[in-house]
Amino acid sequence: MSRTHEPRSIATVDDVARAAGVSTATAARALGGYGSVKESTRERVVTAAEKLGYRANSLARSMITGSTRTLGVIMSDIENPFFRRSLRGIADTARAQGFEVLLANTDEELGKEETAVRVMTERRVDGLVVCPTDGGDTAHLAGVIVAGIPVVLLDRNVAGLHADTVGIDNRKAARAATEHLLAHGHRDIAIVTGGTPAMLERMLRADMRGVERSSATTVGSRAAGFRDAMRAAGVAIRPELISSGGYLREDGEAETTRLLALHHRPTAILAFDAMQALGAFHAIQRAGVRCPEDVSLLGFDDAEWADVVSPPLTVMSQPTYEIGVAACRLLLSRIAGTAGAVAHRRLPTELIQRGSVGSRPAS
Repeated sequence: MSRTHEPRSIATVDDVARAAGVSTATAARALGGYGSVKESTRERVVTAAEKLGYRANSLARSMITGSTRTLGVIMSDIENPFFRRSLRGIADTARAQGFEVLLANTDEELGKEETAVRVMTERRVDGLVVCPTDGGDTAHLAGVIVAGIPVVLLDRNVAGLHADTVGIDNRKAARAATEHLLAHGHRDIAIVTGGTPAMLERMLRADMRGVERSSATTVGSRAAGFRDAMRAAGVAIRPELISSGGYLREDGEAETTRLLALHHRPTAILAFDAMQALGAFHAIQRAGVRCPEDVSLLGFDDAEWADVVSPPLTVMSQPTYEIGVAACRLLLSRIAGTAGAVAHRRLPTELIQRGSVGSRPAS
């Protein structure tokens, strides 16, 4: 004979208040962590809530407190080691302060970013960390800021947007990386940028003039750093050695394959991020080209694989985890109203020399 169980009802704030012998308003304040409640009363309410199996309604609480204790994080490519590690810094910092994180990935597509911003704001996040796409239109981000929701931009700047930014000095770092290759005697230096066809058009104009004014992505700033170093050394930039074909590893591999097939191929390649560097590394191996004897390779970001391949990769390392931590701390200070003027924080980089950069080949 089967026994029919009555469904267990969900405990409410009223139930907790009755069990604790307090008013509903007092129970709500004790459970919500707002207002003034005696510590002994708070303990009694919490004990009653635990016995009843009470679970807070976060939406209802947000209507009272004005906070959901959640942050929205919108990344352009979560498979990229830089963004993955930065996300960990954000999540660890948020959780330590009692916040949770909602994540969206845009694949560098403006439409996905706009949708993610809308969904995050509809869910009443307290603030956003955004790595903006190179789409040019930032009205959706400007609208969020005007609405009073704090926004911190990760890794990338957007001209004209009144928002905090956290990252590195990309132009300075790329110049230092290029100077390292120049110091090894290289003159035929290629760049594998990721980027888009529109970005490539901008980079090919008049010896890369004005490329630093490109919109959101780091590509423009790093291309400007490369240009600055080449100009200072009096070395001509060969347009056919400027590559911009997409942000995936496969894109970096395809562009490097094209570069290596040139009659007058480069003797050194500067890859603008870890995905491009990995693609370039695969292309070099597949082509049977020796690194660094025939071609040197220098990448951005010290990915997990960079020091275990052969040869180990020389990189311009940036503090990815710390960038995430700094972005989250800045956002939390904005939410708390203690941040002050708009901030643009730049963390230091480090050139880590390994085995993938050598002297220019004699031939």
